[in-house]
Amino acid sequence: MLPERLTMALIRTRLGLLVLGVLVTFVLYLLLPAIQHERFTSRAGSHKAQARAEEKGQRDVNVTVLTGTIAGSPSILFREGFLLQRDGTPSPKRLEVIFLHGQAFTSKTWEDLGTLTLLSEEGYRSIAIDLPGYGNSLPSDAVSTEQGRVAFLQHVLKELGIQRPVLISPSMSGRYSIPFVLVHGAQLKGFVPIAPVGTQDYTSQQYQQVQTPTLIVYGERDTGLGAQSLQSLQQLPKHKAVALPDAGHACYLEKPHEFHEALLAFLGELQ
Repeated sequence: MLPERLTMALIRTRLGLLVLGVLVTFVLYLLLPAIQHERFTSRAGSHKAQARAEEKGQRDVNVTVLTGTIAGSPSILFREGFLLQRDGTPSPKRLEVIFLHGQAFTSKTWEDLGTLTLLSEEGYRSIAIDLPGYGNSLPSDAVSTEQGRVAFLQHVLKELGIQRPVLISPSMSGRYSIPFVLVHGAQLKGFVPIAPVGTQDYTSQQYQQVQTPTLIVYGERDTGLGAQSLQSLQQLPKHKAVALPDAGHACYLEKPHEFHEALLAFLGELQ
């Protein structure tokens, strides 16, 4: 009797394990597609994230800011932003843009602001220079006169091999750019004065003879040089003006997004 009961118990145990195994197998069969899909989705998402990271990294390394020195006396430092192609060579030049700076700033201001990189990404050749006596450029008595400052800009354009650039000129650099535009405006593709100094030193007739397309930029809170320079510069026949909202004298620093947007739109019109 006892062996018979043991046999029946063993049979029931085996049947129970068999049923349990069948149930586990059935559940795994139902879940397998979902598991496979999850693994596939995870791998695909990982590949996409990696591709985005590689793409971003590729863009970053392709933008270069080169620092150099312009030959001649005084020694002038410049920073040039350009975009490298996949083979490591500079991308073909489109429009060239040269940046001057204000009294409290240098060429590095345009690098730190991201302007050189942004323009390079957009296909422009962008160059910022340290004016004589500022940043890493040596001082020079040659730029103590108006004629000397005009000659200095001509020297810079010649040494850098720049032809018909767009000249960006904030504040103090107006001592260089304004007389240059009045005499050699035909050498420029465009002019972007940003509340420059010295505009009141010239006559309406002098301004009206300039045919260089001009984008006048100023901060709407700059009631000093901004308003003063606007009054003179709006006599240029081919001008348009942009007031950066809630910005003071160094408006491009306070509102870089709005400044870059206005600058890129202007450069696009000059193509």
